[in-house]
Amino acid sequence: MNMPQQLLPGVNWFDVPDPNSTDLDELARRFHLHELQIEDCRHRPQRAKLDEYGTYLFAVLKHLVHQEQGPEFDDCDVFLGPDFLITVHQHDCAFLAKVRQSVQQNHIARLDRILYEITDLIVDEYLAFLDDSAEDISQVESLVLERPEPPVLREIFRLKRRLIDFRRSASGMRDVMNTIVRREGGFSGDDLDPYFRDVYDHLVRGVDLVEAQRDLLTGSLDIYLSAVANRTNEVMKVLTIYGTLALPLVVITGFFGMNLHLPWSTNPQGAWYASGLMALSMVAVLWYFRRKRWI
Repeated sequence: MNMPQQLLPGVNWFDVPDPNSTDLDELARRFHLHELQIEDCRHRPQRAKLDEYGTYLFAVLKHLVHQEQGPEFDDCDVFLGPDFLITVHQHDCAFLAKVRQSVQQNHIARLDRILYEITDLIVDEYLAFLDDSAEDISQVESLVLERPEPPVLREIFRLKRRLIDFRRSASGMRDVMNTIVRREGGFSGDDLDPYFRDVYDHLVRGVDLVEAQRDLLTGSLDIYLSAVANRTNEVMKVLTIYGTLALPLVVITGFFGMNLHLPWSTNPQGAWYASGLMALSMVAVLWYFRRKRWI
């Protein structure tokens, strides 16, 4: 059986685009990878984590995949040893092509430096996602003030769910970067600590931005609920006014509907008199409302 080809000439970087392929089994036998970590590669999704096992590191990184229904997170599994780097992902992985291009242009041969390039590009996509999310929230804030309708409410909840998913993945990645930075020695050189620390700082900033954006969405939700409540109050106010205006009319028509001898019952102009009385009662009620500043 043929071994998987190296991704770059002269660099022991192997890329497996299908976790269920036999290529991963061959690499596991060659570099003595633990079967539980191979199982993690094949049972997706996993939480972001970093494990040190024997002579290599195993990391589960969460990268953004842009789907038609919106961005989603997928696993990118990385095995880093003293003389090998293995990346495992599912389907096409656009950001790895960018990493490969950057490695070729900068003539990078260090495997730990390639790991940094991978994490840095993943986190850059996080920040781009947060920029897009900020624009979406700004649009929602404008819509909720102009026309608070059910589609706006659905959009608010969609954005909140998306931020919750993002925060879960970003927090896991933050812990991974924190572990790499705090490690003494190992497979990543100490000279790369400032670079990994920079990625960690970006993740901390990203998590903080998520909290700020969630607060903005919560404020938009409060505005929406207040606007709906105010609109309901306005409708109830109008209906109450109509009902109160009709109350004297009901009393008057009911009074003259009794089978008794009543004023104007035999008068040819009695209907006009009763209509005038009802109109006068409506005017009186409106004047009373205006005096109380209810309308």
